Amino acid sequence: MTLLKFNLNMDLLKESIINSNLDSVIKSAIVLILNEFMEKERDDYLQAAAYERSPERRDYRNGYYERDLMMSIGKIQLKVPRTRNGEFSTTVFEKYARCDQAFVLSMLEMVVNGVSTRKVTKIVEQLCGENVSKSFVSSLTKQLDPIVNEWANRPLNTTYYPYIFVDAMYIKVREGHSVVSKAAYIATAITDQNKREILGVHIDHVESAESWSRFFQHLKSRGLQSPKLVISDAHEGLRKAIQREFVGTSWQRCNVHFKRNIIDKLPKKDTAEFRTMLKRIFEAVTIEDMRQFKDELFEKFSDQARFEKALKILDEGFEDTIQYMNFPEKIRPHIRSTNTLERLNQEVRRRERVIRIFPNTQSAFRLIGAVLMDYQEIYDRRKNLSGR
Repeated sequence: MTLLKFNLNMDLLKESIINSNLDSVIKSAIVLILNEFMEKERDDYLQAAAYERSPERRDYRNGYYERDLMMSIGKIQLKVPRTRNGEFSTTVFEKYARCDQAFVLSMLEMVVNGVSTRKVTKIVEQLCGENVSKSFVSSLTKQLDPIVNEWANRPLNTTYYPYIFVDAMYIKVREGHSVVSKAAYIATAITDQNKREILGVHIDHVESAESWSRFFQHLKSRGLQSPKLVISDAHEGLRKAIQREFVGTSWQRCNVHFKRNIIDKLPKKDTAEFRTMLKRIFEAVTIEDMRQFKDELFEKFSDQARFEKALKILDEGFEDTIQYMNFPEKIRPHIRSTNTLERLNQEVRRRERVIRIFPNTQSAFRLIGAVLMDYQEIYDRRKNLSGR
């Protein structure tokens, strides 16, 4: 891994701060940092610093060439180092975030498809610094789409995923002259080695048992085996699809959603004792204690009509919500809710809110897939750093 020791041109950076707006300051800082990063990469490749005599030297410096890099803050120009034999290649352009590319591409498509507003047009001009044409959009699409498609269709038969999390989020997509709502299905998993992995994404018209089944069938066609446990919310169509596609798999209703559903049905006043006893149920360390504490709560409040709705939800969904207790104690905190998947959805939503309406379904798939790919790399780095 390249270790960076930055010797930035502070006079140049100071000049940017004094004479330019904040965007220019950010761009200048990024240019300086990336140029220094590439310089260190070339040093590592050559195995010799500038003017250093070394028997291990692989090649010699050969100046620089200029290359543009388009980022979400706008287009920047970098000085890319060269070597005499031409074999050195920087990783800066490879590591440039795919989700930034997808974000820019979605904005460009909005302009090309004639659905842009003045705000979108202004953003595109700031991002690209040039006129937008269909050929320009097409060239970017050809670069990014195969990468996202390959990741979204990669084989899943090399690893067993005992715990799978699934959820759907709604997005708006333009179809012809109409704007329609579509569901983006996302699946993540935990392996036997406690590693998190994002399995895939699928976009369909509605959230139904049939569309969930199509998503699960796609995952299975890539080699996914039936898991031990699927964790999700209580959407009826999703539950039916799980039963249909994963025979012998247990279903864990999201613990957090379940408690929230109960609390939403509580009276507005004098519920402190009920809430305390409810909390005690889900803090119990054994499944026997959980059931006992649940019975005690019913004994205490079942004769009070104002708690009837909350108690009904608790009774009907209780067993589905404590399935995680049948698994090893170490894994229980990680499989009792869909919180980690929801945090991932929030990152997707952060990008989606800026675009607001995707110009087409492929644009939505590309952006969501790119964000998920980048987060998979974050998960992998965290795993490596933990050493587990």
